[in-house]
Amino acid sequence: MKGHRRPSETPSSSAGGPRSRWVRVVLPALIIVAWLVGAAIGGPYFGRVDEVSSNDQTAYLPASADATLVQKRLADFRDSDAIPAIIVLVRDDRPTEDQVAALRSSIAGLSDLTGVAPGLSPLIPAEDGRAFEAIVPIDADADVGEVVGSIGEHLHATAPPGTAVYVTGPAGFTADLIDAFSGIDGILLGVALLAVFIILVLVYRSLLLPIAVLSTSLFALTVALLVVWWLAKAGVILLSGQTQGILFILVIGAATDYSLLYVSRYREALRVQQDKWVASKAALRGSFEPILASGGTVIVGLLCLLLSDLKSNSTLGPVASIGIVFAMLSALTLLPAILFAFGRAAFWPKRPRFEPQAVADEDGIPARGIWPRVGRLIRRHPRAIWACTSLVLIAGALGVTQLHAEGVPQSDLVLTASEARAGQDALGKHFPGGSGSPVYVLTTASTLQQTAGTLLDTPGIDDVTVASKDSVSGSAAVTRNGIVPIGPPGAAAPAPTVVGGQVLLQGTLADAADSDAAEHTVRDLRARLADTGSDALVGGVTATAVDTNDASIHDRTLIIPIVLVVILLILMILLRAVVAPVLLVLTTVLSFATALGVSAFVFDYVLHLPGADPAVPLYGFVFLVALGIDYNIFLATRIREEARVHGTRDGVIRGLAVTGGVITSAGLVLAATFAALAVIPILFLLQIAFIVAFGVLLDTFLVRALLVPALFYDIGRTIWWPSKLSTEPPRAP
Repeated sequence: MKGHRRPSETPSSSAGGPRSRWVRVVLPALIIVAWLVGAAIGGPYFGRVDEVSSNDQTAYLPASADATLVQKRLADFRDSDAIPAIIVLVRDDRPTEDQVAALRSSIAGLSDLTGVAPGLSPLIPAEDGRAFEAIVPIDADADVGEVVGSIGEHLHATAPPGTAVYVTGPAGFTADLIDAFSGIDGILLGVALLAVFIILVLVYRSLLLPIAVLSTSLFALTVALLVVWWLAKAGVILLSGQTQGILFILVIGAATDYSLLYVSRYREALRVQQDKWVASKAALRGSFEPILASGGTVIVGLLCLLLSDLKSNSTLGPVASIGIVFAMLSALTLLPAILFAFGRAAFWPKRPRFEPQAVADEDGIPARGIWPRVGRLIRRHPRAIWACTSLVLIAGALGVTQLHAEGVPQSDLVLTASEARAGQDALGKHFPGGSGSPVYVLTTASTLQQTAGTLLDTPGIDDVTVASKDSVSGSAAVTRNGIVPIGPPGAAAPAPTVVGGQVLLQGTLADAADSDAAEHTVRDLRARLADTGSDALVGGVTATAVDTNDASIHDRTLIIPIVLVVILLILMILLRAVVAPVLLVLTTVLSFATALGVSAFVFDYVLHLPGADPAVPLYGFVFLVALGIDYNIFLATRIREEARVHGTRDGVIRGLAVTGGVITSAGLVLAATFAALAVIPILFLLQIAFIVAFGVLLDTFLVRALLVPALFYDIGRTIWWPSKLSTEPPRAP
């Protein structure tokens, strides 16, 4: 029997007086009512996240990025900051004059639609005569998804029969993203909760306990979302569909993990305490430190994202941290209050019985179960086990060299059928691939012709125009001989618009704006401009993608080492040691590398994905390392607790036997919740879902079950160096 337990304590020894009994009734009731009020207020905000969120990639770029600076100035040279939708109309044969007139009428009718801004372009025919293009500006304040849908409906209804209609361009791809993220509030949350519920029912073979745990998680998410919504409304944080999905999954998974740790401690306490109030206090004492340490470690790891240049990364840190704070609070307040209210009935039909003598006979190790057997295996062959598991992990980690995380085209972000993607393909067959998504170059008026010449000399740019509000089309062509009008022959050349001594040039890309070839063109153009000594800034859709990828690579190079150092310091403080924290961090890094290596193989050869965003390894690292440390903390703190009484090697076996079940359950829950991200048809979320889910299972069943216990057992009490525990003998039970 453990020295810190007192199984002989009777209910009468802690029953207390009338005041104590009043506190037992009122305090849990107040806690439950407070969370109910928070959930009631926050519940309606699940359907209102789109009011404060944005999926505009430019909004998340660093303030100093060229693409950001250009984007801020576009409205100075254009009549509006509308989002362009590119209409592509394709026929199998050359249309008759009547059919062309009908197409023009159909396009002209778009100006009457709600959300379509002034500046609708005329119908532009392709050289082959079988395709037509038009650019439709959409009001930036309008619901882009609804307007794109209205445009498509209008064109399908009014275009001549036999005309294929596509709505693509920035507005088309934005509409695709909005549609893909539309399932977050319902489908994602429903799938995650259902998966967790099934796992909890199978683990505990109880109905009431899973409901209590899921209520804890859902209430934590509801209140966290309420806080995040108002912060986003006030402009304190940026919120996107991607961040929202990760917040949902992270809170559900983390709150459930912390709840499982408390449930495990509460069940233990009920076996040696008749009084459920005393058992609740014992369970809180046993779970408070590891939950606080685990949650604190995750929060610190997430807040390291504030160092990111990309706002999509830096804003995730505080948003997710808020979720973790409420996950911890609910697990340490709401769940104890609910379980105290139900007592042993919460575990029905397998209620824990008051059996202090049976606990004493077990001497801290369950008599039956898989984890005592694993412990005995580790006791017999510790070195062989940690060596073999390390080799397996290293072999898997070799695949990390095959991970292609240099970015993917915007057209590949959505995994389902996409009209915008099909429209871009059609556009590339009949027009320059970059039509409608030009390269913007902001330069001084005095160097207009020189800069235009650099654009014209750059391979991959078909033609160059300059923004001019005097021109009917809003721009005028720029040749090596100067500015020429776009319009009827003989028209006067319009004057370029000059704002603050600068002009805006536009270059039409020969390749699709989101292609590798277009990105190469932008990089080449920037290099050529730099060689001429020009201070011109290059922006646009392609430049935004280039700057985003570059910032992502910078972020992962900077943040990953910082997260490791911070987590290592936290573990050293928590465990009062150096060797054990170093081993725990090394095993976690090895586990992450293996998860990334196996994921690269699956992405390339099983799912045949086009590549990965540069942020995928960073997000996978932050989630796997920060959350993987949770299991390290659950295990290591229990081993240390047991080692103080029974010695390190016995403490390893006892700690594994007691925590094996809860860590396995927590790992299954967390893997299931992150796997639920795959129901959102976004490439980034699918890849994060696989990496984290697989990595968590790897942590649960290999690293935490075999590698860490075997390493600790083989090294012995030296793992606690330089604390006294590394030299002092254990206290007698």
